[in-house]
Amino acid sequence: MTTSLGDLLDTARRERFVGRRRELACFDDAVAGRAPQRVLFVHGHGGIGKTTLLAEFRARARAVGRTVVQVDGREVDPSPDGLTAAVSHHDLADAVLLVDGYEELSPIDDWLRDEFVPGLSADTVVVLAGCDPPAAPWRTDAGWRRLVAVHQLDHFDSAESTDLLAHAGVAPEIRSHLAELGQGHPLTIALLADLAATGTVPAALADAPDLISALLGSFLRDVPGDAHLTGLATCAIAWLTTEDLLERMVGADAPEVWRWLARRPFVTRGPRGLFVHDLARAVLDAEFERRMPERYHAHRRVIHAHTVTGLRATTGPDRQRHAQQLLFLQRNSPYATAFSALRTLGSAAVVPGRADDHDQVCQIVERFEGPAGAELTRAWLHEQPEHLYVVRTPDGVAGFALHLFCPSGSALEDRDPAVRAVLDHVARHGPTRPGELVNIVRVVAGANEYERDPYAVLAAPVSSVIEWLTRPLAWSIGITSDPDFWAPRFEHVAFAPLVTVELDGQRHVGFGIDWRRLPVDSWLDLMRERGHSGETGPPPAELLRPPPLGRDRFGAAVKAVLPVLHRPDQLAASPLMGSALASTDAGPTAAQLRATIEAAVVRLADEPKGEQLRAVLHRTYLRPAPTQEAAAQVLDLPLSTYRRYLARALEHLTDLLWTIEIGDVRL
Repeated sequence: MTTSLGDLLDTARRERFVGRRRELACFDDAVAGRAPQRVLFVHGHGGIGKTTLLAEFRARARAVGRTVVQVDGREVDPSPDGLTAAVSHHDLADAVLLVDGYEELSPIDDWLRDEFVPGLSADTVVVLAGCDPPAAPWRTDAGWRRLVAVHQLDHFDSAESTDLLAHAGVAPEIRSHLAELGQGHPLTIALLADLAATGTVPAALADAPDLISALLGSFLRDVPGDAHLTGLATCAIAWLTTEDLLERMVGADAPEVWRWLARRPFVTRGPRGLFVHDLARAVLDAEFERRMPERYHAHRRVIHAHTVTGLRATTGPDRQRHAQQLLFLQRNSPYATAFSALRTLGSAAVVPGRADDHDQVCQIVERFEGPAGAELTRAWLHEQPEHLYVVRTPDGVAGFALHLFCPSGSALEDRDPAVRAVLDHVARHGPTRPGELVNIVRVVAGANEYERDPYAVLAAPVSSVIEWLTRPLAWSIGITSDPDFWAPRFEHVAFAPLVTVELDGQRHVGFGIDWRRLPVDSWLDLMRERGHSGETGPPPAELLRPPPLGRDRFGAAVKAVLPVLHRPDQLAASPLMGSALASTDAGPTAAQLRATIEAAVVRLADEPKGEQLRAVLHRTYLRPAPTQEAAAQVLDLPLSTYRRYLARALEHLTDLLWTIEIGDVRL
């Protein structure tokens, strides 16, 4: 049987494990069936060793042949659906279920106690580890009192502290001194051991936060290599460091760096990736930006791009997870705190709405905007139900965002005054071209405070990023009846006030953007910088493209530019320089315009019978023969056949380039 890296990691951790005899004995008795307890609560403050103890539990359970299922509360939406989905691929019969970060799941504690755990097999052992002690019913209910064991993890005593330092390889003559400095706090002692390995032994400690800052600062100077330093920076910047993200950051060194990171005392390994202790993250992030700002910002760009790519490439819950990761990366955004703050109250997952959500959504709208607003909302839900996003809690829909996409051919586009005002503005200032859509964020609301509700502030950006990054859009415009509240948020994302309309005596304002002038990828780069700097306002003028070409002018420009592909001066004068075909991060270039066209010609070969079309264009424009007659001769075609193929090839190429221009295809 092949030994996995995970097995080696477990072995290394077990070799350094000390103390917790009472907790281990209780767990062993529960797993063996020697005691009635089936639910173990382990609680204590950060760095006290909860995750380390769970790793030892996992190893012991596996050693006696029990299946182990791990859940990290930080990775699971705190809702019944979220936890059920997290364990749905595992058979929990006779299993050991280990739940770390249980404080993150406190909103569903009642459901877990009353429904989930009672439904498990009698042989299943459940361990719930978190910062907080269990709620009263776990202790006071006569049944649970017999089945539950509660363990508050205390600081190590002097002997345990010394043992931990010994297992970490600390020289005997300094163990007692470091044990005294560490005051029995496992994380602090582990960090002191790492510091001692560098040859530095502090004489005294002022307080724990300063100690950890100093230790981490010293630790950064002694990482094994550059790849490990990049790995630490990745953990500090990203909310969740996954294996594929680490591979993108450090390449072939990823397995070694992953293994090294997972052994750091301030890093937790969850089922989906690595989390850094909150205090360690804050210190590392500040240290990296201070010490190497250029490299720090380069790392942020790569992590941001990786998240965007993941969002575009996935569907379902993974897509929502990537969208929320983007919010975390924009830490100084007015939206950024919504996700982490709301998780303490309950579900913070922004998910596609269902038909059974519609009544609650309309009731929320009617309560704040009256029957007319609710009637319009219900009508749009009937027309475009697939564009509703909701946040659900045990009480029902806590917040939602309803997106519309026009033109839809619906009579509602004329019946709804706000939508009509938006489409009239688009018609005057930047009509849509074939294949393009107008996205209207028609209603954003929460059950308690309507548009100011934190759930509304969460639902809006998460759902919008998903839609904006995955559809060929000409415009996006958000409608609000509370412009005083939303104006600063729209200004942060470079949206400008475009339309105003009265609905039932209430003023509504539409803030929006023309994506043809500021492509969504350029906007994402701008948001990445603003999320760090906190800047706001209109987009810089140098990022804006000229007004978009219509389909006919675009086609004429393609035909005009092909004969001069090898003339940079003439390429630079083409109207296509203002299109997506010429766009780069640094602005439009003639070289990029030529590269896009050449790539599109190659892409034609993937179409049915497309190789001949590619060959005709290649010999006419990319490596041109002196004349069309010569090109036909090289291709072994009659001149009339060659010209017929060329006309068809130009038509197909123009269609493909148009799909690139409107954002429907990415080469």
